[in-house]
Amino acid sequence: MSANPYVLAIDQGTTSTRSIVFDANGQPVGSAQREFAQHYPQDGWVEHDPEDIWRDVVATVRDALADARLSASDLDAIGITNQRETVVVWDRETGEPIHRAIVWQDRRTAAVCAQLREAGHESLVRVRTGLLLDPYFSGTKVAWILDNVEGARDRAERGELAFGTIDSFLLWRLTGGKVHATDVTNAGRTLLYDIHAQRWDDDLCALLRVPVAVLPQVEDSSHVFGSSLPELFGASVKVAGIAGDQQAALFGQTCFDPGTVKSTYGTGCFLLLNTGTQAVTSEHAMLTTPAYRIDGRMTYALEGSIFAAGAAVKWLRDGIGIITHASQTNDMATRIEGNHGVYMVPAFVGLGAPHWDPDARGTITGLTFDTKPAHLARAALEAVAYQTLDLIEAMIADGGETPLAVSVDGGMAANDWLCQFLADILQIPVERPDHLETTALGAAFLAGLAVGVWPDLDAIVATRSHRKRYLPTLDAADRGRLLAGWRRALASTLTGSVRGAPASG
Repeated sequence: MSANPYVLAIDQGTTSTRSIVFDANGQPVGSAQREFAQHYPQDGWVEHDPEDIWRDVVATVRDALADARLSASDLDAIGITNQRETVVVWDRETGEPIHRAIVWQDRRTAAVCAQLREAGHESLVRVRTGLLLDPYFSGTKVAWILDNVEGARDRAERGELAFGTIDSFLLWRLTGGKVHATDVTNAGRTLLYDIHAQRWDDDLCALLRVPVAVLPQVEDSSHVFGSSLPELFGASVKVAGIAGDQQAALFGQTCFDPGTVKSTYGTGCFLLLNTGTQAVTSEHAMLTTPAYRIDGRMTYALEGSIFAAGAAVKWLRDGIGIITHASQTNDMATRIEGNHGVYMVPAFVGLGAPHWDPDARGTITGLTFDTKPAHLARAALEAVAYQTLDLIEAMIADGGETPLAVSVDGGMAANDWLCQFLADILQIPVERPDHLETTALGAAFLAGLAVGVWPDLDAIVATRSHRKRYLPTLDAADRGRLLAGWRRALASTLTGSVRGAPASG
């Protein structure tokens, strides 16, 4: 370890790629970010060009180092955090993807998942993976690529192709094809990984028709995976930490104790409850997922996934043009007395936990001639809080205790009005760190832990001391009226394809 250690985190998200350099105090000292194109070939389909992502990763790493006035030789490690469930299949010899990446939001395999459920396979999937049979997850996406790219399935069977979530693809490229690996948090989102036995599952691979030959090696989240090619950044750097974005945020928020909760508000909203070494099986359609694994010791979490949070605000900007920047929603919500009876259920690509209704579509209820853009902006923010409450209530119903506080992060968490409304609706204190880059910070912590920048978890906790706290202030009767309106709006949105609680096996 160098005298002044630095760790760089690559945060590869759904709409942009960021690289951030952190010092030993967990403070950002240099950063760079680039947005990239989204592709929508058909209704419900979402794709990314992996070459766009790779180009932006290389560029943002170089730019972040320049911003920090550092060189690659100053770095002790690189950590990667990534949009989960998004899949790439590439040629092992050339490293070239054979198809665009299919994004986690993509719904093209909904019919396949329905057929598998109808055939009675969801119980097996639920017991071994902690997940539901839903197109959200990676396995059916991989099979779709192999079935729809000419010759791909035969090539996969012969071991000529490699599959990976985005982290695995980036690791392959960073190491010049020397390392084909992932960590438990990403493997655990594929429908192919037994999270209890902690290995790829032959039965699940056969069920989803994914050849074992394409799968990466699975390692701890804090682990020296390999080293970057020196010609990429000017020096070789150890890649020593990998975690899916939501688990990285949990780690970045230092939610290391069972019962601690974090909620990240980005494109979607993802709430994770640390359950320690126990993999809790939900009876209320929550997911059981690896939180992280260090020194071979697995920590698990319960997770609730909301598909559209910041995406709804993005729609206000790009879809109907009532705002030009997301930050405007704070002032718009603040300057009106109430919600005017307007509710938005942002089911643009279906509803996630705890409803899992893939056929639901977004609705806005309560419109009148008096409805103003500010009411729509407030409705988009309110929907985030109501959906978060739905997740927490489901976790409590699964036997969890009411959290002492909820740690929030992600771009939307910068909105003071939203944080206060969250506290009011949840009736739980909401804590926001001074720096919202907790997803990237979690990847940095994992990488730094592997190479000794931080000797243990206590040293990491010591870096996270400053937080703003929002306390509930809303009158109980007013809260009750707001929630009654939300539940009416939600009921009008749900369709007959709701699955309810998953089979427990």
